[in-house]
Amino acid sequence: MIDTPQIRSLANFTGGHDWRLALLHDDPSDLLIWVARGQGLLHTDGSRRGVGAHNAILITHSQVFALDLGRQANGLVAIIPPAHNSWNLETARQLRIRDAKAISQLSGFIEAAQREVSDSQPILDAALSAHQRLIEVWVRRQITPPEHAPAKQNASIRLIRRFFANLPQPKMKGATMAEHAEQLGVTPTHLARASRTATGVTTADHLTARLLHQTQTAMVDTKTSAKDIATQLRFSSATYFTRFVQQQMGKTPTQLRQQT
Repeated sequence: MIDTPQIRSLANFTGGHDWRLALLHDDPSDLLIWVARGQGLLHTDGSRRGVGAHNAILITHSQVFALDLGRQANGLVAIIPPAHNSWNLETARQLRIRDAKAISQLSGFIEAAQREVSDSQPILDAALSAHQRLIEVWVRRQITPPEHAPAKQNASIRLIRRFFANLPQPKMKGATMAEHAEQLGVTPTHLARASRTATGVTTADHLTARLLHQTQTAMVDTKTSAKDIATQLRFSSATYFTRFVQQQMGKTPTQLRQQT
């Protein structure tokens, strides 16, 4: 977890691994993802939304989301320690910015923060915190207009929003779709149907995507053995873990680690 604000390009943020954003996951920091060019699809808060150029996506820490952007996409990510409670929002927000002045302002704030980092000036942390505050003010001004008000949610979206909120809870780690349905007080069939209506895919697909993100993160970012990763992710055995990786990625855990 970071202690001071950071600004990274989308490419740097993912480290060349598209799955870091495209698969369902949660981040320990607050994020502002600024899409300057390109388009894609955002899954969060129980809904699926198209994303285009000059979109600002606000994600609060520990909020489950996935952002699948095309390879031509270009943009920046402001990463802010959660202690700041940056956006003061309970849900993710997507802002489609059309005003040229607002676009220029945000670009200026982010570029100024990037220059601070590249120049390595004294008192860098204080300077980045000041730029962070300017970005926060920009965000709060943008979410005020009626066109940026949260969309109304139907019953399916409300249910899947609760499902997404449960995913990062420690007690639900490794839970099956049936266990999630029981926790939510509905049948697995109803939960799957609501998910398909709200997001285009079933809850089982979401659980698989989240597990794939956790698997690849552990394989790429740590030296933990495949056997221990299988235990941490609550697979019944290392053999089943290996089978899961092969089925989903066409590689064994060893091959997956060797290619990074």
